Amino acid sequence: MRNILIAGAISLMLSMVGTPLAIRLFARRGYGQNIREEGPSGHYDKKGTPTMGGTVIVIASLIGYFVAHGVTVFSAVTDPPTASGLLVLFLMTGLGAVGFLDDFIKIYKQRSLGLRSGAKAGGQLLIGAIFAVLVLRFPNAYAVTPADTHVSFLRDIGPSIGLIGFMIWVVFFIVGFSNAVNLTDGLDGLASGATCLVLAAYVLIGNWQLRNSCTTVGFGPNCYWVRDPLDLAVVAAAVLGACLGFLWWNAPPAKIFMGDTGSLALGGVIAGLAFTTRTQLLLVILGGLFAIITMSVIIQVGSFKLTRRRVFRMAPLQHHFELSGWAETTIVVRFWLIAALCVAAGLGLFYLEWMPKQ
Repeated sequence: MRNILIAGAISLMLSMVGTPLAIRLFARRGYGQNIREEGPSGHYDKKGTPTMGGTVIVIASLIGYFVAHGVTVFSAVTDPPTASGLLVLFLMTGLGAVGFLDDFIKIYKQRSLGLRSGAKAGGQLLIGAIFAVLVLRFPNAYAVTPADTHVSFLRDIGPSIGLIGFMIWVVFFIVGFSNAVNLTDGLDGLASGATCLVLAAYVLIGNWQLRNSCTTVGFGPNCYWVRDPLDLAVVAAAVLGACLGFLWWNAPPAKIFMGDTGSLALGGVIAGLAFTTRTQLLLVILGGLFAIITMSVIIQVGSFKLTRRRVFRMAPLQHHFELSGWAETTIVVRFWLIAALCVAAGLGLFYLEWMPKQ
């Protein structure tokens, strides 16, 4: 528990202090946001706002995580970083690097499009594939690896889908959620606030799995075969603290945007937590807002290709409401409420199997 608090506090402090420094640095170098011409007209006022703020989130998260473990080690308690925690951080950092390249090309070439779609997808696929291979390795003393070849909901379900099937599933899931957070990142504070709620849920989930681990409380009917539940809660707390610190400056009106650097990294970290806590399908509920916004894009594109008609004024969904006359802050707060309801529903389902049965 102490590691969770230390990681969250350190990353929060670093993000709160580091973000205004990044704002000044990026503004001085001209690292400002370019705006799509076809986007809502109200966004033109945001042109030139410093972007790539996701670098602060990634760096603060990494420092918070490693400082927490360093404090523990220096306190004469052996608690080194775990395979599960390091793999989730690798996924976050790797996808953040892909996003950073995308953001930098946008800035360097002064356009709203960065990496070509094929190159961007290729980077996401490569990082996802490496994670898929490594997450099946590193067994602990109980032969439990960070993940196994099963689809999971509240825990692993059904038969194994095999190595190839699992790798395809991992890559699809990671690319899907990293792009989902990226699509959600269209209004000030929307993606960062919604991600904070999901990360808070994973702090609770990791802590609960620790208290009911099959390796510590015995092989009860509801115990969890999760390799490193405490360290996954530490990872979630570190990224949560960094996100909260960033949100202070990203809330409407935003002084800085996270860019693809932040959105891809945050999508990666919650996907990684879903695999290592064995709650993959539960994330679809916890991150319901991301799923809804992604579905709005799929519906819009599918409808236009099939019927040449649009369902929404503009996709993703948040821009439909902008063009319908809603104020940006109204959309953000109401979407945060939807995200909170999704997290509450997901946590309710997670704890449901522990409710006394009459």
